[in-house]
Amino acid sequence: MAGEDRITARQRAILTAIVECYIETGEPVGSGTIARLRAVGGGVSGAGMSSATVRNEMAELASMGLLEQPHTSAGRVPTARAFRLYVERLGGAGSAGARLIGGPQRMSLESQIDSSFAGISGTQAMLERTSHVLATVSSGVGVAVAMVAGGDTLEHVHFSRLGKARVLAVVVTSSGLVRDRMLTMEVDVSARELEAAANFLNEHFRGWSIERVRAEIGKLVERERSEYQRLLGSVEQLWAGAVPVDDAGVQTVYVEGVANLLGGHALGNAEDMARLREVLAALEAKQRLVELLDAYIDARQESVRVIFDLEEHAPEMAGLVLIAAPARMVGEGHGAVGVIGPKRIHYENTMNAVSYIAQVFERMLHPIG
Repeated sequence: MAGEDRITARQRAILTAIVECYIETGEPVGSGTIARLRAVGGGVSGAGMSSATVRNEMAELASMGLLEQPHTSAGRVPTARAFRLYVERLGGAGSAGARLIGGPQRMSLESQIDSSFAGISGTQAMLERTSHVLATVSSGVGVAVAMVAGGDTLEHVHFSRLGKARVLAVVVTSSGLVRDRMLTMEVDVSARELEAAANFLNEHFRGWSIERVRAEIGKLVERERSEYQRLLGSVEQLWAGAVPVDDAGVQTVYVEGVANLLGGHALGNAEDMARLREVLAALEAKQRLVELLDAYIDARQESVRVIFDLEEHAPEMAGLVLIAAPARMVGEGHGAVGVIGPKRIHYENTMNAVSYIAQVFERMLHPIG
């Protein structure tokens, strides 16, 4: 980018200090603050640097489009370009892989994540726990998505009677995705009838693509005029409830931590509340998240990506950043895990958490042997 190729080592160090101060406090950063950091070993290079010197360097950084001055404040705040430079220092342009924090800090983070996943098995449980853990460690919105190819096939289905006209349907696909739904039936169905319906589906449709099962059941119902008609009627209703039409794709999305965007730490200004409502609506719809991840996260990539220009794809996401990575699944399916948060998010911890959880996800869904 223009100007960034001529940034000096001292200016880069000052910019890093400003970004980290802004992440920590959310307040515009003044030259005096950076000079004091130097005095206590804050890492800014340049012996004997005064507030005036820092102020001059900050003016240069502002002319490069890396700092801006909000309102009448004497301090400066980093621009999106400054955050991009900061992330590049952590792990490369637009992505982060091996060059992240290590030692005790990383070990502590990994220990926390490992304990959170203890006893968890199955794709659905993994997705749910993943979104929770990411929201917790990042103070942002944790997102976990399983995007199963349309050709994903049926492995097993099971129905359990929970009460009058209430059924728990569990569908397992060849990709390892497990979906369970609570169904309210039009008429009560006995445990024996549920077992017969499950046996029928497992016997006739195991290995069939999810989207083909519904069509074939419909054909059988049309043709059949024998003692199997009642069974087929139950099978049709149970399958329609267990795998709705818009689920045949199949995209399962878990989102947790939306409340983290409501605090002053995240968006801060009162004028942001209207836009925040738009963000919440997009997160609630969930499809927007799938579109964002599809647009930016390639299942073939190996590293975490940090995306600052979300507003180009979703205007209501202006001011937010997406940190995400692919999470490979069994078979043809693939997923993604990530965090949506303010640009003030703690990048090192969040990038490490996303990277590590993506590896945990793959390891747990691809057991050895």
